[in-house]
Amino acid sequence: MPSTASQLRRLGVAEVSDDAAVLGAYSSDASLYRVPPAAVAFPRTPDDVRRALLAARELGLPLTTRGAGTSVAGNAIGSGLVLDLSRHLDRVISVDPGTATAVVQPGVVQADLQRAAAPYGLRFGPDPSTSSRCTIGGMIGNDACGARSLAHGRTSHNVLGLRALLADGSELLTGYDAEGRPTATLSPAAPAGTDGSGGADVLERLRALVATDLATLRTSFDTFGRHVSGLALHHLLPENGFDLTRALVGSEGTLAVVTEATLRLVRDPAERLLVVLGFDDFPAAGYAAPAVLEHAPSACEGLDRRIVDVIVERKGAHAVPPLPAGQAWLFTEISGEDAAEVRDRAERLAAAGLGVSALVVDDPAAAAALWRIRADGAGLAGRAPSGRPAWAGWEDSAVPPARLGDYLAALEELLAVHGLTAMPFGHFGEGCLHVRFDFAFDAPDGPERYRAFIGAAADLVASFGGSLSGEHGDGRARSEWLPRMYPTAALRLMAEVKRILDPDDLLNPGLLADPAGVASSTADLRYTADTRTPPPRHGLALAYTGDGGDFSRAVHRCTGVGACRAPVATTPSGGAVSAGGGVMCPSFQATHDEIHSTRGRARLLQEIVNADSDLEWSSPAVHEALDLCLACKGCASDCPTGTDLASYKAEVLHQTYRRRLRPRSHYALGWLPRWARLASRVPGAANRVLGWAPTRTLALRAAGVDTRRRMPAFAPRPFRRTFTGAAGAVGAAGGAGTTPRTPVLLFVDSFSERFAPQVAEATVAVLRDAGYEPHLTARPECCGLSWISTGQLDGARRRLRSLVEAMAPDARAGVPIVGLEPSCTAVLRHELVELVPGEDARAVAAAAVTLAELLTGTEGWTPPDLSGLDVVAQPHCHHHAVLGWSTDAALLRGAGARVRALSGCCGMAGNFGVEQGHYEVSVAIAGQHLLPALAQPPAPGAQRVVLADGFSCRTQLDELAPDARPVHLAQLLARDLTT
Repeated sequence: MPSTASQLRRLGVAEVSDDAAVLGAYSSDASLYRVPPAAVAFPRTPDDVRRALLAARELGLPLTTRGAGTSVAGNAIGSGLVLDLSRHLDRVISVDPGTATAVVQPGVVQADLQRAAAPYGLRFGPDPSTSSRCTIGGMIGNDACGARSLAHGRTSHNVLGLRALLADGSELLTGYDAEGRPTATLSPAAPAGTDGSGGADVLERLRALVATDLATLRTSFDTFGRHVSGLALHHLLPENGFDLTRALVGSEGTLAVVTEATLRLVRDPAERLLVVLGFDDFPAAGYAAPAVLEHAPSACEGLDRRIVDVIVERKGAHAVPPLPAGQAWLFTEISGEDAAEVRDRAERLAAAGLGVSALVVDDPAAAAALWRIRADGAGLAGRAPSGRPAWAGWEDSAVPPARLGDYLAALEELLAVHGLTAMPFGHFGEGCLHVRFDFAFDAPDGPERYRAFIGAAADLVASFGGSLSGEHGDGRARSEWLPRMYPTAALRLMAEVKRILDPDDLLNPGLLADPAGVASSTADLRYTADTRTPPPRHGLALAYTGDGGDFSRAVHRCTGVGACRAPVATTPSGGAVSAGGGVMCPSFQATHDEIHSTRGRARLLQEIVNADSDLEWSSPAVHEALDLCLACKGCASDCPTGTDLASYKAEVLHQTYRRRLRPRSHYALGWLPRWARLASRVPGAANRVLGWAPTRTLALRAAGVDTRRRMPAFAPRPFRRTFTGAAGAVGAAGGAGTTPRTPVLLFVDSFSERFAPQVAEATVAVLRDAGYEPHLTARPECCGLSWISTGQLDGARRRLRSLVEAMAPDARAGVPIVGLEPSCTAVLRHELVELVPGEDARAVAAAAVTLAELLTGTEGWTPPDLSGLDVVAQPHCHHHAVLGWSTDAALLRGAGARVRALSGCCGMAGNFGVEQGHYEVSVAIAGQHLLPALAQPPAPGAQRVVLADGFSCRTQLDELAPDARPVHLAQLLARDLTT
């Protein structure tokens, strides 16, 4: 029988796939649910959407539209054909500053629309925390809001017209006439060969339905500002002009497929001030919200101490600016056009005595950092205070703001009854609460306990006159519980609207008030007691710190919030991004393919541990998804949930190939330190062999290396042959009559030893100038990084055991271990304790420092004067993710340098960039940030210096930008020293 994809292609769907990797990546969104589709299509034009819709109709396939897949309610997954509108239908068609409007395709990322509107001083009002990746189509589907909905309203208040397709292929155009009256026209009948209804008939049937029960429409819908659950049928009332535009917003793709939208844009206020109010507990903040509203804020957000503690734990105390006293806070924004008036209102709010403390935040950087905590709330809340994973499901209930405090107190009591913990936050100005709970889905009765809680929670919110959803929609998570908040008559009206617009139940069936029956909230759960790590061939190699050594729990850290899909941010002139930008996920940024995102790969790995999936460690689909993972570890720090794909990839490769024949690059590149040690005995001969084109080509092909790459030359003499100092000495050193220097152990990695000894020599000079005396281990030690990246974890463990044995005496004696290569130093701080657990390993990890960390903590040391230098810095990905580059940035700026730290990866990433099949992606990644930054001129009168501590980063630069001449931090600091 022909595959689903081939049948769809026969019917005119050009770009479609039913590959196992694609289906696995699209099997979930940011919700609890897993529903593998039959196929995924990537339409390029509205006509492609229509062809896909009609093809699905002919084949009897349900159709689900999807943007960024950040739905927490399960409304972006389906068992039939999924249309990914984010891949190609992502164009801002026009921005009209005169009318303050924009016309966009549904796959436009909200942040991209903001960038397009910014030159005119305009923006789209709704600003959800996922704005860096959520699409306008998804915002329309859910009626998304965001922190500033007090000022700008929901998405439904900001959509001025829609172009959409009904299930029969008819095109619906909605909008407003010159007097602001709603309009709607439907194309005549669907094309020949379909059984579509006439446009006028459909619209008249809708009008007739509305007329049958005006009382229910007037009393059961739109009862307060965040009444989002169900369909927004009140917009069809006669007094609202039969407004189909707003009625379709929030329908979660169940009534029509949007192909274009006209949006209202707004102007940002000239002045903003953040007022932070502290409270004794979370409900107390809720009780205060109505009083805060009297000060006309543009935002009023509630935050709990539990989320702040997670930030401090994961990123350090420096990541949270000073907060006023309290265990919960209201982040309240006061805005306007007049600075004095805004200041006066802010100070009056702070002085109103609404909590136990108050702070007006004057520093814009501090305010931005505080808002970032709130924006990352969905990901940070992925871990409950209990330490267990926290799940969506009761994610965004809402009540009238006047009842919020009572609701929060009652909800806390309900949690205690059910033995649950959470880290809540929310839009308190509109009574909306975001929260995830540590449901024990992996317990045998987990789904039943979840169901009992959700039912009780639905009854609770209904008792307060609230809504099951305040902005994320109902989806699979909450549609079942709509009868708890709506009377039977309202449910009947919603079901009839669905029947009129989609009589064959083609569009996203099972959601909202579906006449064919809604999906159970406990069906198709992604993580249950049947979700188990498959029997490892030889035992799991990594400890998965924080996940109890459980691979299944580790890969389910990914909750699907989609931060890995955030578009590359660039400066207006082209590419450099300030420090603080992210690294993940460079391959997705190059391919825009979901399976190359951190989330897409995590979904494939979740398929391995799903009892209903045929995928296993060695499945080609799994390896296809992991092939373009650079193991940059950016996700380990940039993903709000700490999803560490580099570690998971290493485990998969380990399980797949242990004691089996491996790809040849694993032997050539994975064992590179071993071959380099042999070749460095005769460096001249090795360089001649690799420098002569015929032998070079043969050698590279045999090693699985792309022949467009140039292998770095071996140094004439390895570092150890030139180093003058004690080997393996623990103690002070110094010449006669001099003050003894403080000992440090210099960790000279294989790359610095054999390819770049000048880096180690510069480091020695800097250390001695700072009052240290470096010494080496008795013999060269390797961190096993190349073994780790190729999944040869047993080999890595052997090398790390030897390293620990050699370094532990220094570490236990309090001697710092200074690393030269960021990736190797990061191994000591991260993988070491997972692969070689024990006190000695922990001591070595604690002693490992970067050069910048050591120097900035050295009393009396001052850096050389770097004034006049324009430093373009490419932080190594592992440096960013594991070690943190902020210390290096502070050191350089303190020395007088102008520093532009680039976001993103250089594209080489160790062995990744040189392997066959990776060259184009590697170069494309370099083109995202690194190469554009180098194309910009240095600051006027300044000298350009390119800083790249990572050997792989310098190698990439030497090939793609040979004039850059990158240097290591040690070389920059040692420029005026005699070595």
